[in-house]
Amino acid sequence: MYIAVAGNIGAGKTTLTKLLAKHCNWVPEFDNINTNPYLSSFYGDMQRWSFNLQIYFLNVRCRKILEIKRKRKTVIHDRSIYEDAQIFAPNLLSMGLMANRDYSNYISLFELMENFIQVPDLLIYIKASTVTLKSQIIKRGRVLERNIRSEYLQNLNERYDEWISNYKKGKVLIINADNLNFAESQEDFQTVLSMVNETLDKKK
Repeated sequence: MYIAVAGNIGAGKTTLTKLLAKHCNWVPEFDNINTNPYLSSFYGDMQRWSFNLQIYFLNVRCRKILEIKRKRKTVIHDRSIYEDAQIFAPNLLSMGLMANRDYSNYISLFELMENFIQVPDLLIYIKASTVTLKSQIIKRGRVLERNIRSEYLQNLNERYDEWISNYKKGKVLIINADNLNFAESQEDFQTVLSMVNETLDKKK
């Protein structure tokens, strides 16, 4: 199986991916922000580097999904390729941080790649309020994220909600991170685990 974990910045994707991978003996796959050659430049000048960053993510995630398909194991992936095209790129366009021609070029490339990638058997969406996101971003203390504004996170949240409500590619499980602190509470993690198992059982 291929399981993808989606959610806004600071929602807890990496934490949940690690927990589920360890407990279920799944193979975890992560984004490595330390090797991203555009992220620092992007946060310094979003308008200049938005297109470059999105193309980089598209390239890396498409390659990762193709690798996952070859592994023939159950893999849980921190972040889905759809979030870039459905959430982040449109948000950059609406904020005036990506040119129309760059956005059209990006979407055209995404639609081409989409023909070759595997759709997740299960998409786990971690839903979190802006307050929760800000709290978790501060807690993990990444320098590049310290100046992310609440307004930016809220805009992304609205796009996430719209995307998930219209997602028809496969099974979706929504985890509310405002009510379930799976990172620190074993009881809450067991609740999430039961939800995942129940959703997967329904799929069979």
